[in-house]
Amino acid sequence: MKSIYRKLQVTVAALAIAGASFSATAEVKTVTISQAFQSMLYLPLYVAIDKGFFKDQGLSVIKETAGSPTAALSSVLSGSSQFSIHGPEWTAIAASKGANVGVISNAVNGAAVWIATAPDVKFTSIKDIKGQKVVTGLMPTTSTSLFLKLLKENGMSEKDVDTIQVPLGTEPAALLGGQAKVAVLYEPGLDQVAIKGMKVVLGFPKTYGAYAFSSITAMKTVDPVSAQRMVNGMEVALRFMAKDPKGAIEVAKKEFPTLDPQVVENAVTRMMSENVFPKSVQITPAALKISMDTQIALGNLKEQPVFENFINETYIQNALKLK
Repeated sequence: MKSIYRKLQVTVAALAIAGASFSATAEVKTVTISQAFQSMLYLPLYVAIDKGFFKDQGLSVIKETAGSPTAALSSVLSGSSQFSIHGPEWTAIAASKGANVGVISNAVNGAAVWIATAPDVKFTSIKDIKGQKVVTGLMPTTSTSLFLKLLKENGMSEKDVDTIQVPLGTEPAALLGGQAKVAVLYEPGLDQVAIKGMKVVLGFPKTYGAYAFSSITAMKTVDPVSAQRMVNGMEVALRFMAKDPKGAIEVAKKEFPTLDPQVVENAVTRMMSENVFPKSVQITPAALKISMDTQIALGNLKEQPVFENFINETYIQNALKLK
């Protein structure tokens, strides 16, 4: 069975490389990517669209917002979108139930979650928040999942804190409004409270290192030429972000025009400095494992997906060879 799968990968690679080599003259392919939310985490995707990197690969990309990771994934399963961007855990859960889906590209490679507190809160370790009210995102969401995992790793449980789960995006208002003195936050919420004087006391990117946090999903039967062009565009975008952080910040400001520009700049700078955004589309087995371990610990996934079957290395390796 493995030999058949390997032969299929080689065939797909040949088709994909052939498609990529005609980028200047081949027919432009139009695809749809469904995002869970309009999120600063997906900045590499926005950079690829805004800077024309997909267009350079012969790909016209329509971006749609589904409203949740499961809805974004469902659009791929139903065939209404060719690609989706969200946490790979949702893809792994679907694959474990028999869905013919996999991951084709990295997008976010750090656990992009932080803990912030009011200025008067003493914090030297996570155990200092025992007995505190803590604002977190409404489950299911990775921020809350990581927080619960961190408690467990430190001999604590959810019962040791008074968790207040609120709709995603409203965590900053809850902290600033005094509902709690501790909050678990994504960006740009973190820098929205930091600019108001809240303390950033713990960063999961530094705690966990490389962590497959968000990625691009596709059916395994996806058109290989379109898939390769998608991964190529993401690779070029990530290279651009690494070389031109200011350019990436300008794209973020364009994508989030209602946010304070300083908050946007601070948030992108923080995520880049803490290696939230990867340097390439490559996903390592270790980064996938630690991400899936979180879901296994929470009972959402029974076992680790088989890396070779779950991550399409063919598209990734081809993109890494781009000059």
